[in-house]
Amino acid sequence: MTENFSKPRQQAEIAFGKTQSQFFARERAFEELDTIVVAREEKTLRLREARLAKELQDSNKPAASPVTKRARKA
Repeated sequence: MTENFSKPRQQAEIAFGKTQSQFFARERAFEELDTIVVAREEKTLRLREARLAKELQDSNKPAASPVTKRARKA
């Protein structure tokens, strides 16, 4: 259904449409940034947990005997 609006109304509709599209583009950009931040925080948490688990495992393992250097035969 086509509607015939006055010239000022048409200009206002166009301006409003541009404003709306800018607003939604801005919102999408913020949502993408939030997604990236959440993903980074989750990865950091996983890596931290893995590091702490490895450190705990290494600390529970008996210390390896020190390697002694052999004297060279001359």
